[in-house]
Amino acid sequence: MVNLVAICMLFGCILLDGSDAVSFSSKLVHRFSDEAKERWISKSGNVSVADSWPKKNSVEYLELLLSNDWKRQKTRVKLQSNNNSSRNQLLFPSEGSQTHFFGNQFYWLHYTWIDIGTPNVSFLVALDAGSNLLWVPCQCIQCAPLSASYYTSLDRNLSEYDPSSSSSSKNVSCSHPLCKSRSSCKSLKDPCPYIADYSTEDTSSSGYLVDDILHLASFSKHAPQSSVQSSVIIGCGRKQTGSYLDGAAPDGVMGLGLGDVSVPSLLAKAGLIQNSFSICFDENDSGSVFFGDQGPATQQSTSFLPIGEKYDAYFVGVESYCIGNSCLTQSGFQALVDSGASFTFLPTEIYAEVVMKFDKLVSSRRISLQGNSWKYCYNASSEEMLKVPDMRLIFSKNQSFVVRNHIFSFPENEGFTVFCLTVMSTDGDYGIIGQNFMMGHRIVFDRENLKLAWSHSKCEEVIDKSHVHLVPPPAGQSPNPLPTTDQQSTSNGQAAAPSTAKTAPSKSIAASAQQLDSVLRVACSLLVLMCLLLSSD
Repeated sequence: MVNLVAICMLFGCILLDGSDAVSFSSKLVHRFSDEAKERWISKSGNVSVADSWPKKNSVEYLELLLSNDWKRQKTRVKLQSNNNSSRNQLLFPSEGSQTHFFGNQFYWLHYTWIDIGTPNVSFLVALDAGSNLLWVPCQCIQCAPLSASYYTSLDRNLSEYDPSSSSSSKNVSCSHPLCKSRSSCKSLKDPCPYIADYSTEDTSSSGYLVDDILHLASFSKHAPQSSVQSSVIIGCGRKQTGSYLDGAAPDGVMGLGLGDVSVPSLLAKAGLIQNSFSICFDENDSGSVFFGDQGPATQQSTSFLPIGEKYDAYFVGVESYCIGNSCLTQSGFQALVDSGASFTFLPTEIYAEVVMKFDKLVSSRRISLQGNSWKYCYNASSEEMLKVPDMRLIFSKNQSFVVRNHIFSFPENEGFTVFCLTVMSTDGDYGIIGQNFMMGHRIVFDRENLKLAWSHSKCEEVIDKSHVHLVPPPAGQSPNPLPTTDQQSTSNGQAAAPSTAKTAPSKSIAASAQQLDSVLRVACSLLVLMCLLLSSD
């Protein structure tokens, strides 16, 4: 009986020791091995397979392995191309990438035609990097005239948006994450109201938000041009005030800012483009806009500046202002890059230094023009026009931005030309780089890398695919990264890449192993107890 107890205790110890080394294994079988051949014959019942089976390390065997490698590489390339193609495409309005300039009648702004809704309706919207919302006149209570006969520059009527006439239109309720005016709602089911106030005095647009389709066109290096439809947030602008009733953006505004509701933000969030866009205004009063463009490799750039701790607008830091061959001392300032501003504004102190230096370098006679906002105007001969000093903005790392359109000129009698310096003073703490300074440049708002980039351009070259620079995602980074809120977390609380999260040990497997270990320990104890009871008999 003692021997029985000893045997039972020994068996129990073996079970207990084995419980700490529980593991799961799976046998790997090479696709061209003899074992794989036998299994294939057994499964298919086709003995003739053995005759065509490649002999290990033969030329045929190696060729089959190599062929399989090529197939895998092509599959990877195809998968990667499919993943990247949407983000590595350029998008532009379906009516074309061209921008339009109509001069004083339309407040010196640049516009582009866009199509909205189903069926699509066309709108001539102003491009504004200083705001976020895309709004159009809609169910108007107070809107600008929309008839082409009211404007000398238009060959077709402007449009009024009606959400009820678009089958793809949906109301944005007050409970929507992008509704910022929730406090004004009586119920979360109500349409989300908006009020967009602009820097121009008494100028605003108000109404409610809708979700509808924006029609776009695309091209990329890997695919022909095609049509793209994307859901965007649109302001149904029922009431406009100020300059919006007097020629400025009578048919709406496309906000291009950093806010979540802007068109570039929504296109990037949908995975359709790289989080970047470019605008280009040439000296011939035309230009282009491209969503997803990150510019040529040869461009210069400077980083955006945060406001507090957030990047809410396109602010940059100018280190010095140069006129002619010299740079002004202590002429640094912060500036908002705003395509919705027709002209450039400088902080008061910087403005005073700039105009004083400019006036000294100009050899022409200064004149005063009645009814003109420009204080520094001159009457110049053709020779004197050639000597008008140029201007440059110097950014960090000695990045130089050459200003190509800092004067406005018109011919005068007897071969003379009148020109004015189109730089204004502002009482604000920061300056504004407007459209006149942007002319002759391809301006890239690289939101993905938080930088402003520029290169000299005639703008029509941007449309040529060979000049389009599609930047691949950084090495090791997914071409379609998960939104921050959807990222997995590791045990130290840091975000983990999806691939890392997927290969982490499964909690259910670990739990199963712990449960099995506990069961074996209990069984061991019961077995020893039974042996003791038997021995007592």
